[in-house]
Amino acid sequence: MNAMYPGTFDPITNGHCDLVRRAAKLYERIVVAVAVSPGKNTLFDIEQRVALTSEALADLANVEVTAYHGLTVDFASQHKLGVIIRGLRAVSDFEFEFQLASMNRRLAEDIETVYLTPTEQFTFVSSSLVREIALLGGDVSEFVPAAVSQALSEKSAAE
Repeated sequence: MNAMYPGTFDPITNGHCDLVRRAAKLYERIVVAVAVSPGKNTLFDIEQRVALTSEALADLANVEVTAYHGLTVDFASQHKLGVIIRGLRAVSDFEFEFQLASMNRRLAEDIETVYLTPTEQFTFVSSSLVREIALLGGDVSEFVPAAVSQALSEKSAAE
């Protein structure tokens, strides 16, 4: 079976990478689908987010990275991806994720949502926290892949 891991990935973190690496052992093919998200004010544009995500996961033969827009379930259906992978870091994530999975099931009952929890060292890492720390001049190198850390440093210097 094939799966997708959707998200904005602004930027991709080591927690995201951890989930993809573990999911890659469970599914034949994983599509990491980087959402265009016109409603969000992203730090990196879609091309940068796809490039950084691709670089971070380049060593995984059964993982591909692509941009997408529109409904996640529509993308999954069009690409024959029967599973949507979502990450749960804390109990606070559960309510939103439960609501999202229920709506997705209503829109496309043949697509399942599977939750993975990150390795304990990544449970507190989020893209928004990483962005904030980096833009305030903090070191985020332990939370993100090297290319992301470099890109964040460049963005911080430009601000």
